[in-house]
Amino acid sequence: MNYAEAGAWLYGAQLRGIKLGLGNTRDLLDRLGVDLGPRRFIHVAGTNGKGSVCALIDSICRAEGIHSGLFTSPHLLTFRERIRIDGEKIEESETAAGLTGIREIAAQGGVQPTFFEITTALALEYFQRKNVDVVVLETGLGGRFDATNVVTPAVSVLTSIDLDHEAWLGSSVAAIAGEKAGIIKPGVPAVSVPQREEVAEVLSEAARKAGSELRFINAPIKNAVPGLPGSHQKWNAALAIAALEAASTAVSARSIEKGISEVVWPGRFQIIDRRYILDGAHNKAAAERLALTWKEIYGDARATVILGVLKDKDARAICAELLPIADAFIASPVRSSRSSTAQEMVEAIRAVNPATPCQLAENLSAALEIAKRRVRRILITGSLFLVGEAIAVLEGSPAAPEFTSQ
Repeated sequence: MNYAEAGAWLYGAQLRGIKLGLGNTRDLLDRLGVDLGPRRFIHVAGTNGKGSVCALIDSICRAEGIHSGLFTSPHLLTFRERIRIDGEKIEESETAAGLTGIREIAAQGGVQPTFFEITTALALEYFQRKNVDVVVLETGLGGRFDATNVVTPAVSVLTSIDLDHEAWLGSSVAAIAGEKAGIIKPGVPAVSVPQREEVAEVLSEAARKAGSELRFINAPIKNAVPGLPGSHQKWNAALAIAALEAASTAVSARSIEKGISEVVWPGRFQIIDRRYILDGAHNKAAAERLALTWKEIYGDARATVILGVLKDKDARAICAELLPIADAFIASPVRSSRSSTAQEMVEAIRAVNPATPCQLAENLSAALEIAKRRVRRILITGSLFLVGEAIAVLEGSPAAPEFTSQ
């Protein structure tokens, strides 16, 4: 298969939906000859901040000269963003060859792996073949039955845990915390940001049962300025440092400062041309953090908010958090089969405050044209998929068409 054909096969696996469990991934890795033992894995789970923490850890490793692999999701412009070595995206040829091999194995065994199982196997085989020293591994959904949980890491890392993906993980933060705590392994150290009380209790009990030493960091960093906006990124940076320490990965103070200050992670309060702010806040807690960051940077100034939300998200809760910083909303569908309609989003906005000005747009391009006629800064949020489309439009970066239906 070439790259386009491989992408078409991979995205066909989305029809199988989400399947929590480790059997298919273990089977694929075994038949690919992937030995999970020698790598030094840093495994990261949580609700919000996973991507930022992974990017910070990887940036520090690269500043130190450590040969590092990074696995994250979702992507913004191209599937290749999900798998990186030393900051460089996997090549199209490597992607096509790896997926071809996985398809042949799946066909031989009659296995029907999901999109994320295939992607995880592709990444781990690639990292082994390139002999990386450290792999920073972000969970996709949950933790206990997430495809990435086949590894035994050097450290388990927990970012902020809150409500999200309730249909799969549970309807309470305690239940969700129990799923995320599934990455805590016997005898493996774990580190976490401060959590709400019921979450901290679940994580602490899981660590006790596993015989794992769990440490909650107690302060943000003070001696470096993260390259990502928002005071919460200082907490994320402190967690990244704690993770490297717990994994016994030696890095210098200079590399820590350089890695934190130079980290790049698009779609997280990303500012383009000073007027456009892009942030993939897709749940209540993330929207709350976005509003706080907005106030930290722009004070009492308000935004024209272009909002696009997936159907499985709590649009009302997101709107409620954004309302204090919004002058008006423009509802735009996300380029995904899972998108809420613009009308559904307008109804969510009006349910929170009927007096809030809001308009419907057929798509993002139409929403941008409406927003440009206003004088406010333009905030594009509600989904990373919408943010990815916005980056492509605003920066003229073409999205790979075979890899857009995430």
